[in-house]
Amino acid sequence: MRFDVGLGLALGIAGLHLLPQMPSVWAVLLGIAVSGSLAWYAPRTRIALCVALGLGWAWLQVAHQLAAAFPDTLARAPLVIEGQVASIPSVDERRTRWLFDITHTRDEHGTELAFSGRVRLACYRDCPTLAAGERWRIAVRLKPRHGGHNPGSFDYERWLFEQQIAATGYPRGRAAFARLDAGPGRYWLTRWRQRLAEHLAAVLADAPQLGLIQALTLGERGALERDIWDSFTRTGTNHLVAISGLHVGLVAGGLYWLMHWLWSRSATLTDRLAAPRAAALFGLLAAVGYAGLAGFAISTQRALIMLAVVFGARFWARTLRSGQALLLALVGVLVWDPQAVLSYGFWLSFGAVALLLLHLGQRLPSRDLWTRWGRAQWAIGLGLLPLLLLFFGQASLIAPLVNVVAVPLFSALLPLVLIASLLSLLPLSGAELPLCGVAEVLDWCVRGLDWLATLPGAAVQLPARPLWVWAAALLGALLWLAPAGLPGRWAGWVLLLPLVTVRPAAPSWGEVWFTLLDVGQGLAAVIETQDGVLVYDAGPAYPGGFDSGAMTVAPVLQARGIERIDRLILSHADLDHAGGAAGLLARIPADRVLTGEPQRLGLAGAESCVAGEQWQWSGVDFAIQHPAADTTLTGNDASCVLEIRTAAHQTIVLTGDASARIEQRLVAQRGANWPITVLVAGHHGSATATSARLLEATHPEWVLIASGYANQFGFPATAVRERLAARGIATLNTALVGAIQFKLGASGWIDRPQGWRERAGRLWTHRPVGL
Repeated sequence: MRFDVGLGLALGIAGLHLLPQMPSVWAVLLGIAVSGSLAWYAPRTRIALCVALGLGWAWLQVAHQLAAAFPDTLARAPLVIEGQVASIPSVDERRTRWLFDITHTRDEHGTELAFSGRVRLACYRDCPTLAAGERWRIAVRLKPRHGGHNPGSFDYERWLFEQQIAATGYPRGRAAFARLDAGPGRYWLTRWRQRLAEHLAAVLADAPQLGLIQALTLGERGALERDIWDSFTRTGTNHLVAISGLHVGLVAGGLYWLMHWLWSRSATLTDRLAAPRAAALFGLLAAVGYAGLAGFAISTQRALIMLAVVFGARFWARTLRSGQALLLALVGVLVWDPQAVLSYGFWLSFGAVALLLLHLGQRLPSRDLWTRWGRAQWAIGLGLLPLLLLFFGQASLIAPLVNVVAVPLFSALLPLVLIASLLSLLPLSGAELPLCGVAEVLDWCVRGLDWLATLPGAAVQLPARPLWVWAAALLGALLWLAPAGLPGRWAGWVLLLPLVTVRPAAPSWGEVWFTLLDVGQGLAAVIETQDGVLVYDAGPAYPGGFDSGAMTVAPVLQARGIERIDRLILSHADLDHAGGAAGLLARIPADRVLTGEPQRLGLAGAESCVAGEQWQWSGVDFAIQHPAADTTLTGNDASCVLEIRTAAHQTIVLTGDASARIEQRLVAQRGANWPITVLVAGHHGSATATSARLLEATHPEWVLIASGYANQFGFPATAVRERLAARGIATLNTALVGAIQFKLGASGWIDRPQGWRERAGRLWTHRPVGL
């Protein structure tokens, strides 16, 4: 394949996924026609045609998926679905979660609806035992592919889109389930993998590394403890856990060399088929088998295509340069699955191979194996550092040193894990002992990684940077890893400097930067000034494991370069406001914690909010307006009410879940003329708050609502929406627009509030209609 053809196709496919919205079909066809005409008259411009063709191919795939989207009109409607369990159910003490392929959808009256596709379901109590391939009829509530949309946090909608999941939801009680039949049909492989997972769980019931063995053999990480995953991440060895190109390549390469050695020992066999060609066939079969064991996950599909290119060249005795092989594999992966570009693993795996070719491909091989291996880990560690920081906001500094030992060690252990797992299936006494022994060895390895993960400086976190900084850092890493004779190679370190010297913008004196986060049905806000950072509420935490404090609020702060919170105000102790506090504080400490319910909250060091407490940061005044020191209020009405006022008398007020009764007290204290610039609606837009009397006294320019998309309470209430509309007050809802950001200036200017969905939206971003 010509380099310009492959590169053009790859750029076109990847480029479509960078667009904020889908281009029209006419725009795509026009681009192909124009670039085709240019290529006809000027063959050197064929790369433009390849870009257009790649974009058109990706457009077809994305358009098909978007056309099958779950409609907003059915969000949380009572539905009855029929279909098959499409994955191994992930079961723990809190929930059961699985994928379900819907074939029929009906409303509560039995009317057939036009939706079918893959959904992700979660059951939290009264869950039946599920098996892959079983057909079920389930009464459910679903909602479209939707997740919190915040700067610096994980894009859940991108992940769902990559996995081709159209909706998420939950069953309506145990009575909602009705098994139709148990035939696995086309899910026979998943059923077999589930039985193997259950067998491993039975054999290793008390082993601490059951989750790791299931991950290495089946690609199932549901039983892997989060602490273990964190240790792998901080040491840069998490690529050893997820079945990827490394694992498939090890199995395929190992069988290739074994069969090459055995085949070449037989003259009869070599007369029929040359040893390299036979070994290539066996290597590819081994790769297919291991990928099947992992359920043909996306990462293994990439590895299979790459190995098919390499083994194909070996079988047909074609000379294939390394760069050409990589390009063929890249194009093959993207043509097979254009949405692979949404996977961070795609960029990291192809990037690692490209870096090795760049750093080692033009050098004479060293006689010292460990020198070559050390060079390889240095190339991957330095070259992927910008990508890791861009994707995850953190990277391991000790990864090159750890992987020098960890990769060979796990390469030796992986065959033992697979062989011991297969031996444990034999109906022989003691057949499970080898597997238990391997689990014990893995436990020692994990303990070592746990210790390394606790070392100071094991990992580094960097806040968000402008795009040019990441581009410069990547170019700098490539220059430094390039052959020594390349002119200007010294500039690599210069290009890396902005990565550590450029800092995120910060408020000036007298400014307030306000962000109302999208944490679903909960509340969390970040207020930044030049001298201090205040976080008001930490969002919810759920028994299923999602903690918005750790997974949303902390990443937003870290992306802004905030390492310490000056004041954390938890309005009251309800879980939708304070549930994420522990997770947040575990990652970012706070100097003071204030709350309206310190006893009920039970958080060490928490103090009571007291009306009248005031302080000032860089010309911005903060005041607690409620509750009083002698209050006996509890629950919603104990919420801390915070008022923020700039030097230009622009005001932000947050009332937590305080009811209209508390609002009336506040109006009585502050008077009938209490102008507010931005009001965060009380109790997520409930009809019990944001009363007409408060609106008449404050005349807010903006009302912001923190509510969950399609929440079960119907917030914001119709009465509240009508009150706001009757007064012509501009309104934004996190459920619709994501996190809401705006700035107030010392001189009185206001930066118009903007939703993160519009600001950072992509093709897959859910843009819901009004609720």
